[in-house]
Amino acid sequence: QVQLVESGGGLVQPGGSLRLSCEASGSIFSIATMGWYRQAPGKERELVATITRGGTSNYAGSLKGRFTISRDNAKNTVYLQMNNLKPEDTAVYSCNAYVAISLNYWGKGTLVTVSS
Repeated sequence: QVQLVESGGGLVQPGGSLRLSCEASGSIFSIATMGWYRQAPGKERELVATITRGGTSNYAGSLKGRFTISRDNAKNTVYLQMNNLKPEDTAVYSCNAYVAISLNYWGKGTLVTVSS
């Protein structure tokens, strides 16, 4: 099994930056892909970005260029660098670890609020 703990959320002004972290523990060897998802009040959860063990990344089209996903395998940690934040980015951001189609792990989420 895998445990995921997110950190780095908080309040930031429009145009500001924030970096989220997700530290994984447990059966790390089983993780194929990790990623970030977000869910705003009243909306469906959506993909933000994913990254494979080898470092190949994938982004939601509307976010590419502002957000960057990266990982440090030695620290078992995945990061999400968020730049030029907008009020529409306000959401709970959750970390995901993919092992197989029927086996996924989720963190509890961290709240990001973009407001002046």
